[in-house]
Amino acid sequence: MSKLLANALLFQLGWFACVLGGDSPWLLVVAGVLAVHLLWVSSWAAEGKLLLSVFLAGSALDSFLLNLGVYDFGAPRQLIPLWLALLWPLLATTLNHCLAWTAQPWWRASLLGAIGAPLSYYGGAQLAGVGLPLGTAQTLALLAVIWAAVMPVLHGFAKLYRAQYEQSLRSRQSA
Repeated sequence: MSKLLANALLFQLGWFACVLGGDSPWLLVVAGVLAVHLLWVSSWAAEGKLLLSVFLAGSALDSFLLNLGVYDFGAPRQLIPLWLALLWPLLATTLNHCLAWTAQPWWRASLLGAIGAPLSYYGGAQLAGVGLPLGTAQTLALLAVIWAAVMPVLHGFAKLYRAQYEQSLRSRQSA
């Protein structure tokens, strides 16, 4: 099995573990997915900064949207649940691999973000019982606009960290 296919399948496995398992021991599947990714598909040295940056930025974005009333998890909260936050590093694992083709030209990433992300959020909300207080159509339209900008930015993170990693490899080889 190619690493690109493995990357896509691992992402989907992690996505379902998060969305169907919620904040439960099923999140251990996500830890396993991330470990397999970092041990077989890539490495911590190559993508650790990317996974952490996307986790933090994405969690902040979704927590901001939660506080704006875009999501309803059934109880008052300021931060998104862990299962939703863990979807972000899972997404980051795909940027240099199965979704790398969307990085250039930039509009591919925007198009994928505008279409794929709202569908993913909608499916996840349906499976996880997350309410969309603004209404489905309004929420999906808002997410489409946001994600048309988010995906190129995420690819920018990936490109920056990839260049830093490659530079560090060159520096070590020439030393």
